[in-house]
Amino acid sequence: MIETIFDFDRLDAKDRQILRLLQENGRISNAELAEKVCLSPSACLRRVQLLEQAGVIERYVALLNPAPVRRGLTVFIEISLERQTDVALDAFEQAVRACPEVMQCSLMAGDTDYLLEVSVADSNDYERLHRQVLARLPGAARLRTRFTIRGICKRTAFPV
Repeated sequence: MIETIFDFDRLDAKDRQILRLLQENGRISNAELAEKVCLSPSACLRRVQLLEQAGVIERYVALLNPAPVRRGLTVFIEISLERQTDVALDAFEQAVRACPEVMQCSLMAGDTDYLLEVSVADSNDYERLHRQVLARLPGAARLRTRFTIRGICKRTAFPV
């Protein structure tokens, strides 16, 4: 993720509408997008390109349904490290980035150093991941696991 300095307040109503529509459907054609926001196709494309260049639009992706791709179980893991030195944090983060089951990893404040969200097929798959990967993460002193029963909501779109 590229961090840029961008003044969110510079976005006007058209930019915000473009962002809402693209978050809803990243494959919308420029012509259809332009029509929905009442701009010419060239003006609309120019705005989208400026939003991309400014780093507001980071990338375009396809969101998959987890069940058909055998990722039906979401697990949250709180991890505490033995030490919080720069070297320890960097080694841990590098190892986490290499694990494709980790959907999100956040450095936390408080009792836990990191919170991981992983996606696995089932509890047997999680056991494999725990034994082969998570328990071997550099510097991990304590893992605390929470299984989801059922997802209530999951958003990918930011309110703009």
